[in-house]
Amino acid sequence: MKVFLRYEDNEDESKHKTLKITLPKSWKNGPSSRLLDQFVESYNGGNEGQSNPLESAGMHLALRRSSATAANDDTATTSLEDVPSDGIIIETIADRDDVFVCHGPSRTVEEINAERQAKLDQEKEAQKNLSKCVHFGCNQRFPKGGPYPDCKYHTGPPVFHETAKFWSCCPNK
Repeated sequence: MKVFLRYEDNEDESKHKTLKITLPKSWKNGPSSRLLDQFVESYNGGNEGQSNPLESAGMHLALRRSSATAANDDTATTSLEDVPSDGIIIETIADRDDVFVCHGPSRTVEEINAERQAKLDQEKEAQKNLSKCVHFGCNQRFPKGGPYPDCKYHTGPPVFHETAKFWSCCPNK
């Protein structure tokens, strides 16, 4: 298993470092904090660490993940997802992943899951007071009491009959 560790959290590019590590078998079932310690030791031992020494306690690992913004939207956003310090390497990091070393304290699996659950609960609470538009293809949500937004989607379902394709609400189109 090979991993690319990247430190790019500094504006000065001379202090950036990329380290390619082939993990020994014994490390794969160990905590990810071991990987961070190895990178910090390598960074501080090199030229970059002379003027900008790093401390393991003030750093954490993160993976770049991309996610689609909406179901019908092709644009994707990328964000850094924290790697838990007590997470098992083989379960949290894939082979040949780019792992970013970032400033800030590392978090445990329990802390990350608690934050994720709190975010989901907050989203569910916000969705309770919203209604979804009933028109086909429209995914707009609006407050239950109104005001209701103007919808430009079809009120009826699509019809596919042999070679004909049309909307049931406007068959002449």
